[in-house]
Amino acid sequence: MADLEAGMVAAATDQGNSTRSQDDAATLIPNSGNLGSSNRSTKTARFKDDDELVEITLDVQRDSVAIQEVRGVDEGGSGHGTGFDGLPLVSPSSKSGRLTSKLRQVTNGLKMKSSSRKAPSPQAQQSAKRVRKRLDRTKSSAAVALKGLQFVTAKVGNDGWAAVEKRFNQLQVDGVLLRSRFGKCIGMDGSDEFAVQMFDSLARKRGIVKQVLTKDELKDFYEQLTDQGFDNRLRTFFDMVDKNADGRLTAEEVKEIIALSASANKLSKIKERADEYTALIMEELDPTNLGYIEMEDLEALLLQSPSEAAARSTTTHSSKLSKALSMKLASNKEMSPVRHYWQQFMYFLEENWKRSWVMTLWISICIALFIWKFIQYRNRAVFGIMGYCVTTAKGAAETLKFNMALVLLPVCRNTITWIRSKTQVGAVVPFNDNINFHKVIAAGVAVGVALHAGAHLTCDFPRLLHASDAQYELMKPFFGEKRPPNYWWFVKGTEGWTGVVMVVLMAIAFTLAQPWFRRNKLKDSNPLKKMTGFNAFWFTHHLFVIVYTLLFVHGTCLYLSRKWYKKTTWMYLAVPVILYVSERILRLFRSHDAVGIQKVAVYPGNVLALYMSKPPGFRYRSGQYIFIKCTAVSPYEWHPFSITSAPGDDYLSVHIRTRGDWTSRLRTVFSEACRPPTEGESGLLRADLSKGITDEKARFPKLLVDGPYGAPAQDYREYDVLLLIGLGIGATPLISIVKDVLNHIQGEGLVGTTEPESSSKAKKKPFMTKRAYFYWVTREEGSFEWFRGVMNEVAEKDKDGVIELHNHCSSVYQEGDARSALIVMLQELQHAKKGVDILSGTSVKTHFARPNWRSVFKKVAVSHENQRVGVFYCGEPVLVPQLRQLSADFTHKTNTRFDFHKENF
Repeated sequence: MADLEAGMVAAATDQGNSTRSQDDAATLIPNSGNLGSSNRSTKTARFKDDDELVEITLDVQRDSVAIQEVRGVDEGGSGHGTGFDGLPLVSPSSKSGRLTSKLRQVTNGLKMKSSSRKAPSPQAQQSAKRVRKRLDRTKSSAAVALKGLQFVTAKVGNDGWAAVEKRFNQLQVDGVLLRSRFGKCIGMDGSDEFAVQMFDSLARKRGIVKQVLTKDELKDFYEQLTDQGFDNRLRTFFDMVDKNADGRLTAEEVKEIIALSASANKLSKIKERADEYTALIMEELDPTNLGYIEMEDLEALLLQSPSEAAARSTTTHSSKLSKALSMKLASNKEMSPVRHYWQQFMYFLEENWKRSWVMTLWISICIALFIWKFIQYRNRAVFGIMGYCVTTAKGAAETLKFNMALVLLPVCRNTITWIRSKTQVGAVVPFNDNINFHKVIAAGVAVGVALHAGAHLTCDFPRLLHASDAQYELMKPFFGEKRPPNYWWFVKGTEGWTGVVMVVLMAIAFTLAQPWFRRNKLKDSNPLKKMTGFNAFWFTHHLFVIVYTLLFVHGTCLYLSRKWYKKTTWMYLAVPVILYVSERILRLFRSHDAVGIQKVAVYPGNVLALYMSKPPGFRYRSGQYIFIKCTAVSPYEWHPFSITSAPGDDYLSVHIRTRGDWTSRLRTVFSEACRPPTEGESGLLRADLSKGITDEKARFPKLLVDGPYGAPAQDYREYDVLLLIGLGIGATPLISIVKDVLNHIQGEGLVGTTEPESSSKAKKKPFMTKRAYFYWVTREEGSFEWFRGVMNEVAEKDKDGVIELHNHCSSVYQEGDARSALIVMLQELQHAKKGVDILSGTSVKTHFARPNWRSVFKKVAVSHENQRVGVFYCGEPVLVPQLRQLSADFTHKTNTRFDFHKENF
């Protein structure tokens, strides 16, 4: 600021050099008014020009200076009333000579205004406009611009020159760095074309014509890229675009940098529409059709970033409360380790008490059964020969019978859906974890098999073969008068071969059910790849029919138990097997009739959207899923998909992403019946029977539907506020919830039509949700076409702003990275002028990079005190730990309760 004051004094001195007298000296007068901040002050300076005094009042605010007032002053010191408000800001980095020039323009303009009162010429207006653009830097806009144009970010070159130098030593060839390796050397991986353009602009500025850099030249480049000054960053970016170095950007140069930025961010649609967006920028920055724009115009576009202002206005309604919340969420470093772990344990119990008591009960039953059978055989005569081997085998066998019965219950989907919809059992039983519990029980079965089969085959049978005649005398009632001749006698018997076959079949099913094999993650070169995948999982899992048949036989033909009431295997299995068989029969009859296909759409990202007629009596809740079978693809396979339509819709829809053999074939058979979409329709291919958009010779394949079935997301009605988070195709169950909330806002979604049951009690159940936040993160720009209609519908009909939509494209570099700077500018310009997002084509503005989830939770907590927030997540498991931890943190440290629910994906 001292430099600025010195500049003003120098300007005043220069201004009055020719005619100044002792009274003409510039006077800098601090104003003693109420400034509101210690970092803000008002200073007044007087200048004399051609026997006229001009008084200029400046509003000084740290890094910026605003000309608050310019007025003429007579010799007596009183003004003559030519107020001049709202003049541009002056950057403190401007040179004193430039400041003198600008102040002289102001003074001359003031004299013209006070004397002739003539309207300024168009040239003067254009000049004033450029000056205003160049100088209009408020503190907030400068901060936004500094964040919006960074060549060195947290992920690019931020590791310092030492790391860059190390990479140079690795990449150099004969002591120089090749132009093609410049991006990799500075840490800008994945943007080779953009990095090459940076190289060319920096080299052009220094007169370097060779295609290589020495280490010293690289360091010079790096120092410019890491310069924190906004002017230097802007100049670097401008030079990248201005290839002929004439200081002007033509439409062709703007188009080229748009295409380059789009390629760097994997935005093919923006690249295709580069001409349109070039015209948009030129129209905004070159209103007089000069055919070019200058650096001042580009700066003005950077300084005007409404997204930041909007973000600040929507972050919180109370800065004090937000600050208090941040302090409360800060970790307590003084907490002792014991107290810390105890607190974490209590948090765990609070969040997982349902799972905890169920797991405790299950483990307790298994231990009790093992001990009971262990003690029983410990007191039998056979213990004298086989010892603890037989007690271990029989204890494990008892837990096996229990777990083989229990493992069927979590996959009785109809029963679970009925219980969670009709009763209050779901308040204490975690039905959302049914598949996880099924896997846990399967692990218990594997442990039981290992103990039971291992003890028999490696210990019991060898001991019996080597028993003395006196010892064997006690075993004659069980193994016969004649001693078993060899080990093979045990294996080939009914008890032996049934056990061995069961072990082999369960080992195959258990192995192919692992995610590595079920999701077909093996390399193409692996010979086992053809034997894995969902089909292998599905068919081998159905070997359980053989396993349970053999289990009945194996449990009946026992060596050491001859009385029927001691053969308890059938007692364990009877009820679960009958229940499961009944469910399969119900599915068979319920899915007998095919649904009618109304509309088909194939979207970018290999997504197939199917719109079907509702089967008779079909009732469901948002968040539930159905099973689909297409006989044209496979006559046996059923696959689950989340319902994307709302209960109040007159159709049933699903969105299916092709990720395997079955879904790929399904997309192929439906694509054959589609045509390119008509004008105004989204997607790559479409078929709409109502509009006649289909191939005349093509016919839709037959589809069978089974369901609906309960899922974690169906419990959204219990919460005042919803925080819906979807990754990629994981948005499907959440879209149904958004549509259902919208229907209730309009009064169209009647509760009676949404519930799967028809009881009067269910019809009176209130709809508690009053606010919904939907965050959708996807890597592909084409993904936004999947639910464009829903987003447009929400924007059009949600007049009260109950639903807040946030789209995030993670393929675009974070806001602030120079590679996405122009994309951000285009986004703001397009949305401001046309109200349409450049990526989604809707009024919902797309954000770049992934959200800051802590900020998201903080915003919800501050906005909804003393309320219950249902956090529903569907997507890849990588985000689950973070969201679960944030839900726990904000629940325990704020008065807003967050309940986290993960969809099985």
